[in-house]
Amino acid sequence: MTQSVHEDLDFRTLVGEVKPLRSGANQANPGGNRSQPTEAQLARRESAQAELAGDSFLSDDFVELLPPFDPVEFRRDGIQLAVVDRLRHGGYPAQSRLHLLRRPLAECRRQLPPFIHEAYAHDLRSVLIVHGRGQQIDSPANVLRSYLAKWLIQFEEVQAYVSAQQADGGLGATWVMLRKSERARAENRERQQKRRG
Repeated sequence: MTQSVHEDLDFRTLVGEVKPLRSGANQANPGGNRSQPTEAQLARRESAQAELAGDSFLSDDFVELLPPFDPVEFRRDGIQLAVVDRLRHGGYPAQSRLHLLRRPLAECRRQLPPFIHEAYAHDLRSVLIVHGRGQQIDSPANVLRSYLAKWLIQFEEVQAYVSAQQADGGLGATWVMLRKSERARAENRERQQKRRG
């Protein structure tokens, strides 16, 4: 006996009697018509879509690219230059850090809002965003740096931002100063009243 005939006999022994399928019955039955999603499934889908679009106020439309060797700086009216200088020189501790190195722009756009909002909600005042800096104006790191400069201004919580000193990441990192929350302001007023009283 040849090898294939021997294997064929072994297969028949293992499988037993095999009957051919009826003509036209050689297609799988997927289980009939698909049912419509339940209300709970629709609610979960809507919630997920809203979460993805929730912070879409950060635009990924055109941005003017910053020269890669120029520092960034922004401060709102009323913020003293001394505060910005102290921020620039690392005079405030980094209470939280966000690392965006080598991440896609869309991911950075999604991660920035929750980071800023959570830092503000926890009364953090100075945070450091590490984003990198490319040598060329159109390098991915420099494109991200340019978008960050545009995006940070759009947050009401951001009072100022400046490029970091070399020890903190240089032009590849940005210090951000957040405004005090109402809760922190109330606690500050209460402490000052106790000192006077």
